[in-house]
Amino acid sequence: MDFFKHLASLIFKKRVTTKSLVVFTRQLSTLIAAGLPLVKALRTLCDQLESGALKDVIQNLANEVESGTKFSEALSRFPKVFPEFYINMIKAGELGGMLDGILRRLSEFLDKSQKLRERVKSALMYPAFVMMVAVLILIMLMIFVIPTFTNMFSELGEALPLPTKLLIATSDIVRNAWYLIPLLPIALAAFYKFLIKSANRRYVIDRVKLHIPVVGLLVQQISVARFSRTLGTLLSSGVPILSALDTVKDTVGNEFVGRAVLHIRDSIKEGESVSKPMEASRAFPMLVVKMINIGEETGQLDKMLIQIADNFEEEVDVAISGLTSLLEPILIVAMGLVVGFIVVSMFMPLFSLARLIE
Repeated sequence: MDFFKHLASLIFKKRVTTKSLVVFTRQLSTLIAAGLPLVKALRTLCDQLESGALKDVIQNLANEVESGTKFSEALSRFPKVFPEFYINMIKAGELGGMLDGILRRLSEFLDKSQKLRERVKSALMYPAFVMMVAVLILIMLMIFVIPTFTNMFSELGEALPLPTKLLIATSDIVRNAWYLIPLLPIALAAFYKFLIKSANRRYVIDRVKLHIPVVGLLVQQISVARFSRTLGTLLSSGVPILSALDTVKDTVGNEFVGRAVLHIRDSIKEGESVSKPMEASRAFPMLVVKMINIGEETGQLDKMLIQIADNFEEEVDVAISGLTSLLEPILIVAMGLVVGFIVVSMFMPLFSLARLIE
């Protein structure tokens, strides 16, 4: 019985969502700003929640802090819930005695990052739905419609044109191996995960992504927005730039850009500015490099980074709208070509038969 309970807990294990983390961080900031001690604030938030993953985490955090553990150290024991940049910012807030302000910045950062992800996902949902429906229609044609014509052609006994043979062969494969169709996307996803397991392969794939027409621009804009938002938030919270760059490399979502960030960090160690190695990496647009340079010269690098993030997030919205508008006609044309090929392939033998009758 215990085995089955354990198995069920693994299968249905709940995780802490980014949205829940945003709400927790904002509420904790408000309670601490109101003058509540950290332990009491955590206990208060824990009491408000129903049973779940976040409640268990907060309860453990309260117990750890009450026993004398630093808040940042307690957070580090839950790496799947609290990202590295979150822990580093809390650590900086503890050192500077401004934990409530750091928590407020964290909630704003997480909220904007979540909204950016949601915009990208929602923009891709419609094209994905259209593609799924189109694939289902094609499968239905292959299983139920094409065999009817196949039987008729076999009775005629005429030599079939090449397109018709290809279509009938495809229909036979789909009908005889239909159970493999659901496994195909799973296999592709597993193969992609295998490819990106290696850092070198992931570097090549992510670099290729940046050169794909239209999509590459969107990928670059998202990476730049994440880089700027994360680095700007960390710097404004008092995190040293080298530690901040170490954290940022894992948040940009692109191995090519991540290695460029490491190169920037190594160059800063040797006394370089941020903008020079950034320009040499060719991973960032020149506009970003120039704005970073201005931020360094004026001593307002953190504010400039936040401004860059705001600008690029707006550009991501425009790029997503453009990509969605482009995908719709492409999908319609592709579907039309496939259906057209099926119709022509099915009617070519009939045309040949009609010529023979004449």
